[in-house]
Amino acid sequence: MSTLPPELANLPAPSLVETISYEARLAVLRTRLVEIFTAAGIDYDVQDLETDPAQILLQVSAYQDVLLRQRVNEAIKSWFLAYATGGDLDALAQFYDVVRLASETDDALRRRVVLAIQGRSTGGTKARYRSIALAADVRVADVAVYTVGRDPTINVAVFSTSASGVADAGLVAKVDAALQAPDARMVNDKIVVASAAQQAIAISANIWLLPQAPESTLAAVEAYLRAAWSRDMLLGRDLTRSWLIAQLQRDGVHRVELVAPAADIAIPFNQAGALGAVSLVLQGREY
Repeated sequence: MSTLPPELANLPAPSLVETISYEARLAVLRTRLVEIFTAAGIDYDVQDLETDPAQILLQVSAYQDVLLRQRVNEAIKSWFLAYATGGDLDALAQFYDVVRLASETDDALRRRVVLAIQGRSTGGTKARYRSIALAADVRVADVAVYTVGRDPTINVAVFSTSASGVADAGLVAKVDAALQAPDARMVNDKIVVASAAQQAIAISANIWLLPQAPESTLAAVEAYLRAAWSRDMLLGRDLTRSWLIAQLQRDGVHRVELVAPAADIAIPFNQAGALGAVSLVLQGREY
């Protein structure tokens, strides 16, 4: 499922995109066929007969018409950043001097294109620095660019795609090199790059399975939690107990008792929660 940047999420669909209905197209063709027979003085009264060859041909024609119109819709959508995918998105991105990184997803590339557009000013804008940092390596999941008080130092917090979210020294150095490049950094800017995920958060829960659930359910639940963490827990998102319980309440799980964390954890906008040790303890089976 595609996740659009906020700048694109609420845009209306292009007016050129047509709403297509097979039934509506078939009705139009049937009406035209009756008109042709009537004009020829022929009383055509078997249009509701499924075995009528004319009706079979109309159905085939209507289906082909729908396929053609859908292909036109898809071609139109490929012109727009919010809808383009694959090679079409690569072509749009190239117009803004943005090139897809190796194994980069459409969502990530689309976000970088938006930032590239916003950051076209050479005045060291936040969007420009974010765009450069995200383009430094495909392992950069998110970036926060900020200053503290009156200190002009530009801080860049890097959140990694790794399971923990912690950006290792190599990744931090790579982002730093991209931002410190002569054609990237403004002359008077002092840029400091660090990992956004600083402290691992341990997760502990007691789990009761349904009677028919296999033992492997616990491993599947942990895998789902880790995947959801990588997808949702980006910069600035608070870690709530309700979110954790929702991720643990998977198929085969009867009940979840979350032990740790004991309370919701507020995450500053320039940090992200790193996933620490996960302990899921089987307490038995209930129904």
